[in-house]
Amino acid sequence: MEIKHKIWLECGGRVVFGPGRDGLLKAINEFHSLSAAAKKLKMSYRAAWGRLKASEERLGMKLVEIDHARQGMHLTDEAKSLMDCFDQLEKDINHLLNETHCKLP
Repeated sequence: MEIKHKIWLECGGRVVFGPGRDGLLKAINEFHSLSAAAKKLKMSYRAAWGRLKASEERLGMKLVEIDHARQGMHLTDEAKSLMDCFDQLEKDINHLLNETHCKLP
């Protein structure tokens, strides 16, 4: 038997950040494009845009900026920090669960 987990952040019962949004930001960082990120994640552009905007509103900060000169999108420093903290939280929880060897009958 294994212990499984899934962590996400909520505010007022609404998702602010979690594995899906983390993956979306990582894809945006890779491609510098919301359209390409959505395609990679097999989701519609509209769904990706909606999740991104909802997180920005609920967090009260911008997660992406558009470079109008190059027509590209990049992550803000706040988004990078949020992703780093979320990744560290995931690592810490996985480490804790791996150290906790609970034998169930």
